Amino acid sequence: MANPPVSVRDFSLRILRRGDLETKLSPAPPGLDDTQPGAALRIEHPARDAGLEMNSGGDRLPRPGELLRASARADCLARFAHHELMAVELFAWALLRWPELPTGLRQGFLQALSDEQRHCRLYLDRLDALGSTFLGRTHSDYFWKHEPIFDAAPAGPRAFLCAMGLTLEQANLDFTLVYRDAFREAGDEDSALVCQQVHEDEQRHVRLALHWLKALSPAGTSQLTAYEDAVPFPFAASRAKSRRFDAAARRRAGLDPEFIEHIRSARSNPEHPGAADSEVP
Repeated sequence: MANPPVSVRDFSLRILRRGDLETKLSPAPPGLDDTQPGAALRIEHPARDAGLEMNSGGDRLPRPGELLRASARADCLARFAHHELMAVELFAWALLRWPELPTGLRQGFLQALSDEQRHCRLYLDRLDALGSTFLGRTHSDYFWKHEPIFDAAPAGPRAFLCAMGLTLEQANLDFTLVYRDAFREAGDEDSALVCQQVHEDEQRHVRLALHWLKALSPAGTSQLTAYEDAVPFPFAASRAKSRRFDAAARRRAGLDPEFIEHIRSARSNPEHPGAADSEVP
């Protein structure tokens, strides 16, 4: 890339203001400066080139049992790749929206962004191997439609940590294993291995969110109380899981028994749709 970014702010702005996939997935150059992150900046919508436009709704995600069909596997991979792309953009959004965040958290967001770029490329590689394409599909705006909630939430960055890290990414601890096994049963071991890699990385992302939620909450606040105090509507514990619940991964991510049991037993209600109705991060 000509004139590579020299600061975290410049890097984040490029991801959000340029619409091409290559720019959005280009890794951060080493040694990006973050000593002067600038004033808070809200970008309500990311630029998207033709073929990457987002729309409300979207096609139904194929069920695990449908992955014997190559077309269903391709649909899953494309959907998962787009989830990762939206996550890339939203971590860039957070770096611009809250320049005052502690250095450790900003570096954590930058590393998570890099992981999401890598995940997206892994899914895209598998999509290409199946002879399918990413551009021109119907891409849901599921993550981005919550941007006004992230921006206006009274808990600020704590709300973002709860929604992204401790709800969507926590749910993906389960979903990645559901689809790993479904790909494997369909004979697609390479796609199964991608799901396993994402699963392992998500544990670090959940741990990051948990660590900084506690650090930014009043001293002595329990994990569960910190989450319940900051998680913004319509996110909730019932959306932080799938029907297959991986307690071991949550323990590895640092969740304590009280928090894990709360997530396990959470039930959806009409105002808080359940995890079964959520999209996979």
